[in-house]
Amino acid sequence: MDWLSFDSDLTQNFVIIDVRSESEFLQGHIPGAYNVPVLNDDHRKIVGTIYKQSGKEKAILKGLELLGPDMSTRLKLAIQYCKKEQNIIIHCWRGGMRSQFFAFIMEFYGFKVKVLQGGYKAYRNHVLNTFSLPHQINILGGKTGSGKTHVLNELNSKGAAMIDLEGLAHHRGSSFGAIGMPPQPSQEQFENELSLQLFLLNKSTIWIEDEGRTVGSRVIPEGLWNQMRKAPHYFLDTNFEMRLNQIMMDYGSFPKEELLVAMERIGKRLGPQHVKTALEAINNGQIKEAFAMALAYYDKAYTFQKEKHPLGEKIEIEVEQLDSSEIAAKLMKQQNG
Repeated sequence: MDWLSFDSDLTQNFVIIDVRSESEFLQGHIPGAYNVPVLNDDHRKIVGTIYKQSGKEKAILKGLELLGPDMSTRLKLAIQYCKKEQNIIIHCWRGGMRSQFFAFIMEFYGFKVKVLQGGYKAYRNHVLNTFSLPHQINILGGKTGSGKTHVLNELNSKGAAMIDLEGLAHHRGSSFGAIGMPPQPSQEQFENELSLQLFLLNKSTIWIEDEGRTVGSRVIPEGLWNQMRKAPHYFLDTNFEMRLNQIMMDYGSFPKEELLVAMERIGKRLGPQHVKTALEAINNGQIKEAFAMALAYYDKAYTFQKEKHPLGEKIEIEVEQLDSSEIAAKLMKQQNG
């Protein structure tokens, strides 16, 4: 059994088997890793209690007793993820007993495996360090409804490097941002996925959408956030009607019940009379009228936010129509020129 120090490239060239418990894996894991728990959550609690009360030897014996009936099941699960000619890495929290034990079992079966030195803890240290490294960033800004995410995707399709923070966070950023999205990942997993994207694009100028410090309930790491604040700011200069139509395209077809909940979340900021009118409009099927009231609020909030936390050099991009492909071409021409 060999040991291997952490390198970001592991996530691209190895099959990674994470032998921590289900809840540990759910809290955060190396992107692309497979979970094959040596001890499940219940068993881990039992073994941990015995370790504290009676010592290592008794804990090991209890762990083997609990694992025994399920050992072949665990191995079969790992076999589904691995081929014998592949490079395989096994890790637990610190590269301790769980990973070493399962590595022995897999080697006994015939696989060639390595144990990740320092385990997931070493990986997390790498992730947190990533955000303080210097990155070349362009910020894509614009008021709510400017179609920034669509433009980012067009930039990506044209060969530009981009990171979709809202996609990684499973949230579009506003009170309506959770509608139609899967549950948000943990903060830890959001950071893990973001760190990988930064690593993969580390020699490129990266386009990132202008966001507040939080995207839903996920927080942009401080090191990256500070760099975003100083980066060139390409501002999409769009009119109110275009943005209102874009919001209708993005959110207008969602269930009325979800729109009502989202509108109520900004009720205090809209004011009692405005939110009452907006909710009545949604109930009456007048979705565009309700969105117009919300958009007026978001425009004021955007102006206040930029006065309080200004971005770097501002380059205005005049937008005559919300054509994502055309806007992306303009941005790339502006960047190169």
